[in-house]
Amino acid sequence: MAARSGERKLQILQTIAELLQDPKGEKITTALLARKLDVSEAALYRHFASKAQMYEGLIEFIENSLFSVINKIGGEEPSGVKQAELIVALLLGFAQKNRGLTRVLIGDALVNEDDRLQARINQLLDRVEAALKQALRIAATSNELPQGEDAAAAANLCLCYVIGRWQLFVKSGFTREPMAQWPQQWPMLLAGCLSVPAA
Repeated sequence: MAARSGERKLQILQTIAELLQDPKGEKITTALLARKLDVSEAALYRHFASKAQMYEGLIEFIENSLFSVINKIGGEEPSGVKQAELIVALLLGFAQKNRGLTRVLIGDALVNEDDRLQARINQLLDRVEAALKQALRIAATSNELPQGEDAAAAANLCLCYVIGRWQLFVKSGFTREPMAQWPQQWPMLLAGCLSVPAA
């Protein structure tokens, strides 16, 4: 029974993510969700205490997906600049493959929901920025970046670039893909913002 309960929870979360992929989709209510799953609203509440808890499940999925890879990058890639590049590429690629979850990441899907959900996304973004800062500090200590480079400012700039690409993706109705022009833009970001000559 526990396995079935876990499967149903996953099915509920997947359905929310699918509904969020529709750029002109209607507001996601428990009534709409129940209709899509062909269950009663009461059945939804057997798995989640509230709609906010459903969104928390999605945020937890995003966190686990991103940080399992970010931690792997930090453990396996010795170059700090390459770590930063891989983290930014991961964030863009994750959004491109998970359109509905990108709406959660930019807070678009969380409007009029519990405030703690946006706080949790902000915390996730702070953790991403900290990982970028750590990568850029490694780059500075191994002379991949000029001495005196401000790793905190550079990390924030990389995060702002990512959030901008996510916003553009969602607001364009998912037509402006986050990875578009990435190979050309990373050297520009590195050259213009991190004082590193473009390759």
